[in-house]
Amino acid sequence: MSNSNTNVPVKEVVLITSGDLRLSANQVCWAAQEGLERKLTQCFQNAGVSVRRAFPVDSRSGHGFISSQRMGMDIFADIDPEANLVFATAAWQYSHHVLPGMRSHRGPILTVANWSGQWPGLVGLLNLNGSLVKAGVPFSTLWSKDFTDEYFLTRLKEWIDHKTVTHDLSHVRDLDVKALPEDAANKGKQLAAELQKQKAILGIFDEGCMGMYNAIIDDELLNPIGVFKERLSQSALVARMRTITPDEAKSVRQWLDKKGLRFITGKDENSELTDAQIHEQCKMYIAAARIADDFGCDAIGIQYQQGLKDLVPASDLAEGLFNNSDRPPVYQENTGKELYAGRPLPHFNEVDECAGADALVTNRCWTALGLDPSTTLHDVRWGEQFHGDGIDEFVWVLQISGAAPANHFVGGYAGASSERQPPMYFPLGGGTLKGVGKPGKIVWSRVFVEGNALHVDMGLGTVVQLPQEETDRRWKHTTSQWPMVSAILEGISRDSFMARHRANHVNIAYGPDSKTAAHALAVKAAMFDALGVRVHLCGTVNFD
Repeated sequence: MSNSNTNVPVKEVVLITSGDLRLSANQVCWAAQEGLERKLTQCFQNAGVSVRRAFPVDSRSGHGFISSQRMGMDIFADIDPEANLVFATAAWQYSHHVLPGMRSHRGPILTVANWSGQWPGLVGLLNLNGSLVKAGVPFSTLWSKDFTDEYFLTRLKEWIDHKTVTHDLSHVRDLDVKALPEDAANKGKQLAAELQKQKAILGIFDEGCMGMYNAIIDDELLNPIGVFKERLSQSALVARMRTITPDEAKSVRQWLDKKGLRFITGKDENSELTDAQIHEQCKMYIAAARIADDFGCDAIGIQYQQGLKDLVPASDLAEGLFNNSDRPPVYQENTGKELYAGRPLPHFNEVDECAGADALVTNRCWTALGLDPSTTLHDVRWGEQFHGDGIDEFVWVLQISGAAPANHFVGGYAGASSERQPPMYFPLGGGTLKGVGKPGKIVWSRVFVEGNALHVDMGLGTVVQLPQEETDRRWKHTTSQWPMVSAILEGISRDSFMARHRANHVNIAYGPDSKTAAHALAVKAAMFDALGVRVHLCGTVNFD
């Protein structure tokens, strides 16, 4: 808890917000942020609390976001370190813009986001929350669609009165290894011993993507589990792309065409996906695989934002291919040997090292169990209650920018398409790998850092196939070019998950049925535990 007196009700709050580094994104999202701040200010005023914005809106730039780490530091220099601080966001934001000031802030902190698919404040909120958890900064958190619901207003009053917010976290429990099935526990221990003996390498194509402090694992925590980093440069990736021959890139495209992947192409480089963009993406796929092989990497992560976006089309198509068991072959230049043949080269989007360590462990467990090891991370993007077609549940929208594997889609490659990435974030375009998550059982998980130790939350879920009309509606409310998974997280309410989750990302892998998924989760939990990672089971998890 903070050092402030919790018995004195809040009378004034200082409001801050954080945005993107990219001016175009901040300008597009500013209207949504203004609306959030207006509604939130009214809520505080109704409770007798005044709101003071820590810095003015910049009329010249057309927005009022903190848009750099330096700007954030300068603003926090003028904020009383004992002030009642409210961070509010309606958009994706770079946490390192505000984290330096929040790390030294001594007063109570409340983080707030809108509940919207179109404006990904939830993703930005979870990123910051995970970063604050890693940094050991106490805070409370809330979210709301319109800031009139009872859940939000009741807990806002609690924060005003007591400078803390209470959520139901009864769905989380520490792993009892003795309660695991014996065969699963033994298999997990065996796999952990193998990893620590034959250590693994994460290929890191530039670290710290988009200010995601929560996505970085320090070597001192990562190395003891048998995992090490090979720090690579994205400039080397661009250089290697230049060595790929046109025929090699063409062979990747032809393989995908034969699989039935539909490329939605046009002629305008600024707004449409073009064959030239796809060609460069195919080069990237080959180049990244060869660099990974050169350094003996077991998994890789490409940052793409920032820097690479200004040089080449999006990395997402290559990322989705890497995460799949069935993918275009890549050969070593000199020997002609197929690289990573018949298996994924796990890719962790946006160089999220927590997701990378998770994908590595999942790959070992699923492979040992004879399951499809195709895996991916997704943004926890949004969700709504759905009634119909035998479903009466809160259904999450999980999305990532095109890096999901085709094995996770209805119809595989033939059920997928590739569409141009939105110009606001991807000026040079490039195609996604877009599909609808196939129905089935999943194991979801998140590795995170808390208290200078590695932890992992994990649970079971069900991917449901919603009616096409509802799927299309949800796509229109989010990012229609990206793959989408409609997921139910078993035994966890919307608000309990939001209150607990320590990241903007969540990893998923499929199990063919409930029993198999639960067994795979048990093996994975045992492996993490044997590696010294603190395991927390979330929601309904039965091993019977």
